[in-house]
Formats: sequence, C-alpha cells, structure tokens
Amino acid sequence: MSCPDCFTGHVHAGTPAGSEITLAGLPTYVSRPQNAGEPKGVVVFIPDIFGWAFANNRLLCDAYAEKGGFVVYLPDLMGGRAPPFELSALIDKIRNPASWTITLLWKPIWVFQAASLLIPFFATNRQSVVLSRIINIITAIRASPDNSALKVGTAGFCWGGKYVFLLAHDKPSSRISVNGSLQPLIDCAFAAHPSMLSVPADVENVRQPMSVAVGDTDMAISTEGIRTMETLLKKKGEDHEVVILDGAKHGFAVRLDPKDELQNKYADVAEKQAIAWFTKWLAK
Repeated sequence: MSCPDCFTGHVHAGTPAGSEITLAGLPTYVSRPQNAGEPKGVVVFIPDIFGWAFANNRLLCDAYAEKGGFVVYLPDLMGGRAPPFELSALIDKIRNPASWTITLLWKPIWVFQAASLLIPFFATNRQSVVLSRIINIITAIRASPDNSALKVGTAGFCWGGKYVFLLAHDKPSSRISVNGSLQPLIDCAFAAHPSMLSVPADVENVRQPMSVAVGDTDMAISTEGIRTMETLLKKKGEDHEVVILDGAKHGFAVRLDPKDELQNKYADVAEKQAIAWFTKWLAK
C-alpha cells in the first residue's frame, strides 16, 4: 500500500550535475561518472512519487554515478504527471493536529487540493502503463551502442520500489535478445522503502538478485510484511538480501530531514548498500 509518508519529506540542497536527454520518447535525466574510463554498468533509477525532476532524486543519481562509477538514467515514467513537491506541505497540514476551526474550514480545502494532484497521477499511471514504459526504456538503453557491453541494474524508491520487484521477476515476456539469445531485461535490483508491494506474491516471484533497505516500522509495509519479505528472500539464497534498519522512517533514502542525524545515517547506509550491490552484480 501507499501511505501519508509517501507524499512528505524534505528538499535537499545541491545542484544536480547531470544532463537531460530524450530516450525512448521520454525526458530522461542522465548522470555519468566524471572519471575517465569505462563505466562499471548502467543503473535505471525508478523514483518516488515526486518523479524525475525532483532534485533529491537527481542528486542521488549523481552520487551513484560519481561514487559507484555507473551511468545512471532517471526517466520520466509518469507521463509528466508527477505531483509538485507542494503536495508534501498539504499532506503535513492535513495530518497535523489543529483547532476545530481549521479542521472544519481549512482541512477539507487542503484535502481537495491534495486529491486534485493525486487523482490525475494515479489515473494516468496504472501499473501496466508504467511497466510498459520501463521495459521500453530499458530495452532502448540496452540497444544503445554505448551500453551494449554493460550490465543493467534498477534502483527503486517508494513508488518505484514496486516496479523493481516486478522487473526482478524476469518474466519471459520481458526478456530481450542479446547477441542472438534471450536475456533477462535487468541483471539485478535494489529497492529502498518500497510501497504498494503485494506480499508475498511480489516477493515470491523474484528471480534476479534483489537487495532491499527498509525501516522496521515503515508505514507502507507492515512489520509482518517486512519479516515475510526477509524470510522469502533468504530462502532464495545469497543472491538476495534485506537490510532492516531500526527506526528508519519511510522515505529515509530520498526525502530525509537533513537535520535528523539518525535518518542521515540510514540514508548513507542505503546509498552504500545500493552501490555495493550494483558493483557486485554489474561490474563483473
């Protein structure tokens, strides 16, 4: 499921260092490692609900590129319908305790405003539509001469976390032809605080190497769901891992409060976890 924490958080300081291109018909942010030499691999970044233009997502792409040595693609997978970050302030005002006057007079207005941003998003971004966009763009990336020799991983956050699980199912219909043989669309996946997961189904069907970072009391997935996910992936063997972080809040990897030392620590843990995972599976 999704939760109020899926729509709240903080904007981080910094200027993204990548560039914008059009790929498979979609606006796409690209971040490349600054050091000379062959990249270790490709990472396709599937963002939270605030989408490809959100600065936090782009800054994390830059971190993966610079610290990990990957080419990172962040496409607009939402058809231009990503809610503006102003939605976060609306959700906070709706959730926060208030006087009866504000509750009766203002909160209904804020609910209407939030709904006017969210309903078009969900109406135009059904799972089948988004998954088709993702498959098309990864196929285009793999077909590019610049990337033909590179392995491809995916990183998904909150809204995007669901999709990296689906990609890791490695369904025959999503496979692509590489050098005359059908190969998995992706080589590995990483998810941080995924939302809208169907547990156990989305986890049971994972085939490609999967790494997950999640808080122990994440609002988007129950404690039972987290433990079930951990158990199922452990049964699949060493190609999978789940890191459960005590006290990590939903959104900690992308939209953390910069003043919160614990959440900063966990964001750093998740960043290093993702880079290590991609290095393990893409840099072979």
